[in-house]
Amino acid sequence: MSKAIVLLSGGLDSTTVLAIAIDRGYEISVLTFNYGQRHDFEIDCAKDIVAHFNIKTHHITNIDLGSIGGSALTDDLDVPKDRDLDEMNSEIPITYVPARNTI
Repeated sequence: MSKAIVLLSGGLDSTTVLAIAIDRGYEISVLTFNYGQRHDFEIDCAKDIVAHFNIKTHHITNIDLGSIGGSALTDDLDVPKDRDLDEMNSEIPITYVPARNTI
């Protein structure tokens, strides 16, 4: 049986990749990154998904993205609310976590 490591954030895209790998018969190991987000929601979702699919190997690895840049999701910054569309399109949102998807 072929083996695969699936990077699982707890979101829809990575969950779909996991389901496809399982469907194709791979022996799966799952890797989730804790990049210092303030809320554990994504990691909790990843744990639930791993349990749902009965995956035996799930590693959660801590990484520090703070040296790359800050975000309202990783730092003690308020998440902006009630902005108009022009304001949202004018700059990179403070909720953007630099390099999160390049790992």
